[in-house]
Amino acid sequence: MAESAARPEIGPDDRIVVDHLWKSFGTIQAVRDVSLRIRTGTVTVIVGPSGSGKSTVLRCMNHLEVPTSGAVYIDGVHLGDRRTNINLIRREVGMVFQQFNLFPHLSVLDNITLALRKVRGRSKTEAEAIAMAQLQRVGIPEQARKRPGQLSGGQQQRVAIARSLAMNPRVMLFDEPTSALDPEMIKEVLDVMQELAASGMTMVVVSHEMGFARQVGSHMVMMDQGRIVEEGAAEDVFARPQHPRTKEFFSKIL
Repeated sequence: MAESAARPEIGPDDRIVVDHLWKSFGTIQAVRDVSLRIRTGTVTVIVGPSGSGKSTVLRCMNHLEVPTSGAVYIDGVHLGDRRTNINLIRREVGMVFQQFNLFPHLSVLDNITLALRKVRGRSKTEAEAIAMAQLQRVGIPEQARKRPGQLSGGQQQRVAIARSLAMNPRVMLFDEPTSALDPEMIKEVLDVMQELAASGMTMVVVSHEMGFARQVGSHMVMMDQGRIVEEGAAEDVFARPQHPRTKEFFSKIL
């Protein structure tokens, strides 16, 4: 993998730095020269049409996708450096996907405690106490003994969020977390995300939920054809979009 020509300057508040990121899949150029800074305590919402590279950028942020060139740094650590223990870095980065990715044969409680015990080395008692605290936080402690199949889609996504939070991450990545939900279930997940944002969690959210982006987002990134075409404070981008592609996008979804 090719690296950026020089390491970018990284400030103390730069939780994630994406530096001249390119990513291709065969002949398809999914991401084209994307640079982005995610600062501690901010909520960055990435929007754009399907196929614009949003999710690919997000997946590169924790090395689920390896950049074709360019670099990603988390807390100053270059993910692509051969000396970097990527599994240690991923412990600090929670990720919530479109699909819930819960183990159907395990209870909700066991889904959350598994990584705590295997990765964090917590005892069963410690892990269950942490899991119950996070289930309380997302509003479904009474579901702890059930299996995922007994829960609604919104409840399953809240379990997935609780599972990530239980690892005490420094940053949370959300890849269209409500896109697989029925409309009436979307609000319950967005409410949890809004509470997380209010608590100061650093978040990067790929979403088509413009109400959430407007209300909760502190920074907005508009992507099209693999590139960032506009970014800035969320309220400014909504109120005064500058790029014609952003104006066109908003005209169709707002």
